[in-house]
Amino acid sequence: MASPRHLLPFPISLTGDGIELREWTPDDLEDLVELLDEPDIARWTPMPSPFDVEAGLAYLKRAHQGRLNGQRIQLAITADGSKPLGEVLLFGVDSGLKEAELGYLVGAAHRRRGLASGALSLLAEYAQDTLGLRRLLLRIDPANTASTSVARRCGFRLTGEPPILQEGPYGPSSLDTWELVESQVVSRLERLKNVATRRYGRRN
Repeated sequence: MASPRHLLPFPISLTGDGIELREWTPDDLEDLVELLDEPDIARWTPMPSPFDVEAGLAYLKRAHQGRLNGQRIQLAITADGSKPLGEVLLFGVDSGLKEAELGYLVGAAHRRRGLASGALSLLAEYAQDTLGLRRLLLRIDPANTASTSVARRCGFRLTGEPPILQEGPYGPSSLDTWELVESQVVSRLERLKNVATRRYGRRN
């Protein structure tokens, strides 16, 4: 059985559809704090709130250590490799079952640009084609309608598994499990059409 260290190489970068996913660096601290110091993110994740410089330093340290020891993939979402606009993750790898969980977030100022769906699709594609993972999961509170919309656009479907309780700074939330359905994976062309529709409206 392959170890998580073998499965999750470091460093990596992924590009496609006008998005570049890259490793976090210490220089990202200020931007990271700006991204994560937001009640809407704390509501749906176990992030500390308020998210200050101390929290940011601890976050970057954990992210770097997790990448070095092969526990997870944790990448900044960027448009050109520079300023981070959000984050996408892969973690909880089970090499025997060939499955892992993914997650994503985008800062409030950068939403409605297709960044979350583009980043999630890029990482899911890498997980399947390069890492050989066959079952990719998301855990989402059903009240987080923005996140469930991203999941659907990227080909994920509800599994019907029992909800999972998650504790956060704004109280507990109940997470549904979504699974990527290979036969319904959204192609890059379809994703680009979705982005164009959201930006310019549907044309008949």
